[in-house]
Amino acid sequence: MKGKMVEANGIRINVYIEGQGPDVILLHGFPDSALVWRFQIPALVQAGYRVIVPDLRGSGDSEAPIGKACYKLDMLIRDVVCLMDSLEIRKAKLVGHDWGAILGWFIAIEHPDRVDRYVAISVGHPVSFERGGFEQKVRSWYALTFQMPVLPEVMIMSFNWTLMRLFTQNHPEIINWINDKGRPGRLTAGINWYRANAMRMLFGRTGHAKVPVLGIWSDRDLYLTENQMKTSALYMDASWKYERIENASHWLQLDVPEHLSRILIEYFCQPLEGRLTTSR
Repeated sequence: MKGKMVEANGIRINVYIEGQGPDVILLHGFPDSALVWRFQIPALVQAGYRVIVPDLRGSGDSEAPIGKACYKLDMLIRDVVCLMDSLEIRKAKLVGHDWGAILGWFIAIEHPDRVDRYVAISVGHPVSFERGGFEQKVRSWYALTFQMPVLPEVMIMSFNWTLMRLFTQNHPEIINWINDKGRPGRLTAGINWYRANAMRMLFGRTGHAKVPVLGIWSDRDLYLTENQMKTSALYMDASWKYERIENASHWLQLDVPEHLSRILIEYFCQPLEGRLTTSR
């Protein structure tokens, strides 16, 4: 994967652009970079799409500004919108996973004119997530821990990243996470996404999505419940569809890459008439 630097919203963003055709933008989460989409990129290109995959602020080879305030959602939203402007993309199909899914929801809600349709992977609508119940709050315990200064970074990196290895069940992707987040300032930048947006995620007011959305959740996700994804249907003013994927962890892009790619391509090809409420 060879990217190029694009100036957007005052920082340099590393972005991978492959293929020709309608634009698809893929947004990664924490602790990932654009690399997490490496299996979906060629599948989407072969299906006839131009795929745009940025290393989001603080990740991969993009710049990592210092300070919690640099990672507020409004700033992250502007990064993506300004990137689209720089690449002369008027409207695109959008896919987000983990924090990228949260970011994608807000882009779809606040800039519906820029989103053809949206695929949210793992994380449901912000209100659905916030009202996800006791089980979801228990699964999100680490987000509370991340609010402390310095200590989370020290704990995660100690003893050759033992805590991250345990927390992710030593997922094979661990070597890429360590290589990325082990660089100076990168782990703090990733955790600052949590620090800068905790109050907004808990108490902020969020509108309904006005673009078609497909929600995808995997049954071995340790961090997100199925309910917080399925109840996203309550916060839609456009068509909604839900897909449950079996035998995959939180990182379904890597665990079941062909299955996920097939779902994305099929959804992008579907006519979107009426209100879809399919659940599997």
